[in-house]
Amino acid sequence: MAWVVDTCVLIDVLDEDPRYGRASALMLQELLPQGLVVSPISFIELSPAFMGDQHTQQLFFDELSAEYHCPWIWEDSMVAHAAWARYVHLKKLKAVPKRPIADILIGAFASRFDGLVTRNVADFRTVFPSLIIVDPGKKIETDY
Repeated sequence: MAWVVDTCVLIDVLDEDPRYGRASALMLQELLPQGLVVSPISFIELSPAFMGDQHTQQLFFDELSAEYHCPWIWEDSMVAHAAWARYVHLKKLKAVPKRPIADILIGAFASRFDGLVTRNVADFRTVFPSLIIVDPGKKIETDY
């Protein structure tokens, strides 16, 4: 199917981050044959990086060969609904740190694809325990 690419990984590549840029670019190149997808949430989160210029942003995604037209569907809403309830419950127990709802939405979107590419594994693992997550900064031990 395809891998959803988290915003942080896209920024690593865009900014040619000295610490993570190369590893993130290599991971995306390795996963490219399976497909890369940008969630509608990451599309929005990246707007400031392109100063609101949608055309330039879309060219960036085209250069990455990343699909950015995948719509949010009702199934995503149902997964996000359950994940947000889980997160709020854990937050009340002080079992998780504060996280933006954007992470919940990205994780829900990624749940219907092969998995998620992110450096923020812990931010997603607690709320999405069955989601396959790969971290470009770590050696992949998952057979995908």
